[in-house]
Amino acid sequence: MVHWDVLTVRHTSPRRLDVGLTLGPLGHGPGDPTFHPAADGSVWRTSLLRAGPVTQRFVPAGPHEVVVHLWGDGAREAAAALPVLLGEDDDAADFVPPPQAAVAHRRAVGMRMVRSDRVLEALVPAVLEQRVQTVTAHRAWRWLVTRYGTPAPGPAPEGLRGGLRVVPDARAWTRVPVWDWHRAGVDPGRARTAVRCALVAPRLEEAAAMAPAEARARLEKVQGVGVWTSAEVAQRAFGDADAVSVGDFHLPAAVGWALTGERTDDDGMLRLLAPYAPHRHRVVRLLSLSGRARAPRRGPKLPIADYRAF
Repeated sequence: MVHWDVLTVRHTSPRRLDVGLTLGPLGHGPGDPTFHPAADGSVWRTSLLRAGPVTQRFVPAGPHEVVVHLWGDGAREAAAALPVLLGEDDDAADFVPPPQAAVAHRRAVGMRMVRSDRVLEALVPAVLEQRVQTVTAHRAWRWLVTRYGTPAPGPAPEGLRGGLRVVPDARAWTRVPVWDWHRAGVDPGRARTAVRCALVAPRLEEAAAMAPAEARARLEKVQGVGVWTSAEVAQRAFGDADAVSVGDFHLPAAVGWALTGERTDDDGMLRLLAPYAPHRHRVVRLLSLSGRARAPRRGPKLPIADYRAF
């Protein structure tokens, strides 16, 4: 039996804290080997920090408290970053939700905007999610992290097949061969974008310390990273409560339907969300939680494209 040293930290917040809702955006689908919400209410997460890999287990201990167990060389660095990760800097004191999201806002009072400060960790899965069905992107993420990531330090969640993995570092992403991108179901365009991001990872990681607009501009300098992708990264890595995923296939129709009962496009969505700046992404999350953001389909579902067959 392997013995792992564990660092245990009790984090107490002055406000209500819902760990599951706050950390949830860091997961990328069922079976994500870097993120696991357990049946007992705890949340497991891995990350690759400057000091090394870390496994974190978040155990809610009350409306304002969470006990966090940390394993690995990155444990102390991750412990110091817990307040930022858990959204203690997320200021929503002036936020008034739209009436359509008021009930969700009351029920999700402990939801914060998560801030990982790990840019490449958020950027690669966002690139994989470009222009494809979510299920396809999640499958590719699982396959690539399982094959090229490293075993997570510490114990594994009970019953989790294969255990947890830590994301590959930038160098490992650049060394994924063409045929393995193909085996993961990633087309050449997205594969090239992911590699370009990894090649300039140190410059991209600097964006975490920049103002939101400047940070997103830095990301969008990489060929293949547009406004949708930079918004997805900003929501997770920068804790940006105002980053709207413009260019999303489903989002404008969903937001339009939730707020007006009619579909809309990107421009219409931005007009509807404009009164809620700088909390537009917060509104989108609440509308999603409310169950209102589901515009009825106008036709059959698109078939899932499997690039492994091309």
